[in-house]
Amino acid sequence: MNNTFLQNIIEDISISTLPYNWNYFNLEGFSKDKRLWDFQQKAVENAIKVLWKYYEDLKDFVNGEKLEVNQERKKKLFEWYKNNSLEEDLDIRLDKLNRKIYNLLTEYYTPKDGKIPYWNYINRMSFWMATGSGKTLIIIKLIKILKQLMARGEIPEYDILFLTHRNDLIEQFKRMVDEVNYADAEKIELRELKEYPEVKRQMSLFGTQVFYYRSDNIGDEQKEKIIDFRNYDNDGKWYIFLDEAHKGDKEDSKRQHIYSILSRNGFLFNFSATFTDPRDVITAAFEFNLSSFIEKGYGKHISVLRQEIRAFREDEDYSGDEKQKIVLKSLILLTYSKKFYEKISKIETKLYHKPLLLTLVNSINTEDADLKLFFREIERIGKGDIEEMVFRKSMDELWEELREEPEFVFEDGERIKIDENIFKGITLKDIWRYVYNSDSAGEIEISFRPSDRKQVAFKLTTSDTHFALSKTGDIPGWLKEELERFNVNHQFEEEGFFERINKDDSPINILMGSRAFYEGWDSNRPNIINFVNIGTGTDAKKFILQSIGRGIRIEPIANKRRRLVELYNNKEIDDALFGKIKDFCLPLETLFVFGTNRNALLTVIKELKQEKKDRGEQISLFINKSVPKQPILIPVYKLADYPLMKKRGLAKFDASKADFEILKKYSEYINDDRVLLMNYDTTPEKVKVLRESLYNSDKYYKYGERSFKSINILIQRLFDYFSVTPEELKEFKELDEEIRHFRNIKVYLKSIDEILKSIEMVKDYPAKIKELQSQYGKIPPDEYDRKRERIKKEVVFESNHKKIRIKYVANHYYLPLILSDEEKIDYIKHIIKTPSEVKFINDLEQYLNEDRNKFNEFDWWFFSKLDESLDEVYIPYYNPDTNRISRFNPDFIFWLKRGNNYLIVFIDPKGIKHTDYEYKVDGYKIIFEENGGKKKVFNIGNLKVMVYMFLQTDDVNRLSQDGYRKYWFDNIDNVLANILEAKNFDRENKS
Repeated sequence: MNNTFLQNIIEDISISTLPYNWNYFNLEGFSKDKRLWDFQQKAVENAIKVLWKYYEDLKDFVNGEKLEVNQERKKKLFEWYKNNSLEEDLDIRLDKLNRKIYNLLTEYYTPKDGKIPYWNYINRMSFWMATGSGKTLIIIKLIKILKQLMARGEIPEYDILFLTHRNDLIEQFKRMVDEVNYADAEKIELRELKEYPEVKRQMSLFGTQVFYYRSDNIGDEQKEKIIDFRNYDNDGKWYIFLDEAHKGDKEDSKRQHIYSILSRNGFLFNFSATFTDPRDVITAAFEFNLSSFIEKGYGKHISVLRQEIRAFREDEDYSGDEKQKIVLKSLILLTYSKKFYEKISKIETKLYHKPLLLTLVNSINTEDADLKLFFREIERIGKGDIEEMVFRKSMDELWEELREEPEFVFEDGERIKIDENIFKGITLKDIWRYVYNSDSAGEIEISFRPSDRKQVAFKLTTSDTHFALSKTGDIPGWLKEELERFNVNHQFEEEGFFERINKDDSPINILMGSRAFYEGWDSNRPNIINFVNIGTGTDAKKFILQSIGRGIRIEPIANKRRRLVELYNNKEIDDALFGKIKDFCLPLETLFVFGTNRNALLTVIKELKQEKKDRGEQISLFINKSVPKQPILIPVYKLADYPLMKKRGLAKFDASKADFEILKKYSEYINDDRVLLMNYDTTPEKVKVLRESLYNSDKYYKYGERSFKSINILIQRLFDYFSVTPEELKEFKELDEEIRHFRNIKVYLKSIDEILKSIEMVKDYPAKIKELQSQYGKIPPDEYDRKRERIKKEVVFESNHKKIRIKYVANHYYLPLILSDEEKIDYIKHIIKTPSEVKFINDLEQYLNEDRNKFNEFDWWFFSKLDESLDEVYIPYYNPDTNRISRFNPDFIFWLKRGNNYLIVFIDPKGIKHTDYEYKVDGYKIIFEENGGKKKVFNIGNLKVMVYMFLQTDDVNRLSQDGYRKYWFDNIDNVLANILEAKNFDRENKS
């Protein structure tokens, strides 16, 4: 089972196919200054799809339903999981639990055969997301959407509870809610869970109420801080959001069961950067963990170095020079990174971040505390107590590894590249300047505020600026004892150094602390992380992963959180600026990691790479060598310079006749435009267009069966419709990376060797046949026959009784094609497996075997499968379901050339529901046809380019005789006949 089971089975559910009340949300908006990134929007979209599946598709929620109905809903969801190949036994075995948990579970669930069936826990979804990926934004966005779904009567009106494991995370949640409330009329009112009885006795005047509490302070008995969950159970009618709330809990934790009990009749949303329980992994509705975060360009590259901080181990006898060398290496890399930051700052200020060295230690207060030993080396280097030979050896040993260009974790083939001249030019004076903020060596001075001794700042006597900060629970005992050695300044700034660590004027270059402090803060600044004596136990693995996640944020430009090249590719940065800084950004976009010992490093590498492996190994197929030298063209589009309000005839608004009559009466009743302006936050122009459209309805409205449940939703949808900006044809361009899914085949098997071997056997089929034919008569017949048998046009691969066919198809854009006759195959992604697509390929091959097939009438032709999720070849159309311009992604594209005629033919053999295909055909006609249905001819050089679109059905004669029938076909011969007989197709001879 791969680690995104739920995400995989909801992939085929398109949000656009959901009913109005389930797809009418602004997924991007958040607050005045924040918008959700594309991956955050995808997480919210996936959550909506799961809720729709649960509350409508499997068993439609009805207000006032009994709790027994929700039990039935759970069983149906679990059955859906099993039908989609869930095979793990996830039942809770009671004989393995201690007596307290046994009693707790049997109080709320009915055992069967000594187990609690897993369907009792199925009403949940998890979000496996990297530290720094903005989980809080998603949580708050989902809370807003839950309230909208409750108001629309789609889900039960239950209370919402937010749980996390630390006070500072609760405060962070509050600040984010305040930010949303500032710009939103519908406020979120936060109340502590202890206030629940009082709040429920009152009517809220503030909008959405959300309760919060420390997750580790919920138990099954009442104490001073611990509350008994039974006092707040409310029949399990809760929507619960857990933010890293499993921290410190084992998999059989009582608290984890309490969260499930509290939400047993509601729903549980679980967010974390590190999931280990298979029940959380399997119910991951969205995965954007550390490896995904980096692969998509949202985080720094990670380089885990072989260099060891071994000298700080208690059980190894290393000299002071060895300890100094490892500290020096991290300071050298920090200096190197800061030199590049300096180069970029000279070009333009406020780009990227000031690089920072983060040192995380295991011990703080022991006699030989790691922090003490590390600090002493920082002190020695700062005052110049360092031999030239030690400095040289540190440089040489570090360069020895870096010159090999180590590969980044997660990024196969991507490597760190170090500028040798800049690296080897680093001197001790550079370290004093870039790290210690000083032009020369000096003694250490200490600053702290007596009222806050958790933060201790350090500077050299030769500088006016601090350079390092220690943040611990209190000033360490060893430092107290050594204060007499230092000049101590109690005149700490009004605001703590740590609180302004991310500000442009922060002088801190080194941040030191223990395990206890690594959470609860966010920064773009770490470029080097030292783990000093962090072990290899299970807890340490999680700690290391999360700490690395804490250091990978990147922000080249303010509010643009992707690496520079991704911003450039998305046209989010000026080309000229990109050209100036692109050669200086890599050190700032890299996180260098130093570990204590070989085992610790291997642990980090193994855990990080395992995350990627669990997500599947990627294989690439090959572009067909026979693709003609002539251009393979695709249409590309641009936004029109007008909204639909100006040209509403392009796409009619879809509503039922009954809804239209209600709308008309409502418009007549509310005859004061100011009421509509105030209630719907719209413009006078849109109100005017609304009223005019109601008296010319046939021109602007399309009557269907869809019905809105609310007049307010209907009107808001209309105003949104008026604002939609359509897409129009920009040009035809040569195909580049717009078809790319074949480079991203994902395989979830322990070994992919057999599949790779099969691909190699098939991909060069014609070359192998040609080579063999050249040997005909030159080798013995039996040897010829044996060689012929070894050349395969198709190979069948099987795993877990599920087969795929890897085959050579001569005129396909990439080779080989991979097909599966089983649609529910789960160990390989981005292949052809939909029954209608597989049938189309089989029928096409059969047709090509006919001597008189009409493809022979063309000079050349090629075709390609299109993948909706990865490829960028589409036809834009107005989608009334989502009230925006959507993309129709046909399953196949054909290119055919005859003389000067160049045809692009989109074919979609998938069964399209009646209410969808008309909108897609309408979108095609607007762009590629003249009035009257004649094909537009686009002159590209000496080519006459025309675009066709066809939909497949089993029997075209069963279709009604409407204006859409000509776009349907039931065999490929009819398609080609239609094209060849077209009036605007030149009947000139083939060239």
